[in-house]
Amino acid sequence: LGWRVEVMEQLKELNKLLMAKEFQTRMEGVTLLLEHCKNNPQLVSANIIQIFDAFALRLQDANKKVNQHALEAIASMIPILRDGLQPVMVSLVTVVTDNLNSKSSGIYTAAVRVLNTMIANLDNVLLLQTFASRVRFSSGRAMQDITGHLSALVASVYPRKPQAVERHILPVLWYFLNNMIGNGVLPGRSGNVRTVVCKLAQSLHKEMGPSLEDHASSQPQHVMKSLQDLLDMELQ
Repeated sequence: LGWRVEVMEQLKELNKLLMAKEFQTRMEGVTLLLEHCKNNPQLVSANIIQIFDAFALRLQDANKKVNQHALEAIASMIPILRDGLQPVMVSLVTVVTDNLNSKSSGIYTAAVRVLNTMIANLDNVLLLQTFASRVRFSSGRAMQDITGHLSALVASVYPRKPQAVERHILPVLWYFLNNMIGNGVLPGRSGNVRTVVCKLAQSLHKEMGPSLEDHASSQPQHVMKSLQDLLDMELQ
């Protein structure tokens, strides 16, 4: 029982630092979590949901220094914790992708690094699903970046789990092709998505071949035409 009390104390201390009023103290909390992660990853994995409740707030801290420090810390933690992060994966992707629209280049760069680290270390099938569900809730640079990552995930997941791609990524493509107007603008969203949508269509086509068009045939006529236009661009 002694160790259990000790764990409770460690978690309490960590939580206190992460939730502190002073930003320097919150920075210390982030550093302490990273240390725990390196020295005792089991402690962190076993209590990941509880820890993440407080840590997630630091990944969106109003103080830019804390925010960036937390993003840099999670990038270092991902290769250590790997599947231990599964219970908080959806929340993690949500909060990290929200940082992609940050005006701070340090925060943006750190968020990009976190996503790249996730793709390199975590279950890509699960990530594909999680990223796909984020697309509609994002805008601007975040939407473009997430869609860009989906193209890469298609290539890594399709050979192993084609049905996962069909179930989660095709609806994203249809969503874009249904809603894109003119040169690639989504009404009510900032930024032009044509380039990333084109890349997504092409990476799907590369993996799926003609069956992509077969799937598209159940979509409205204009979707079919838009898809054809995007695929033709590839041939030029």
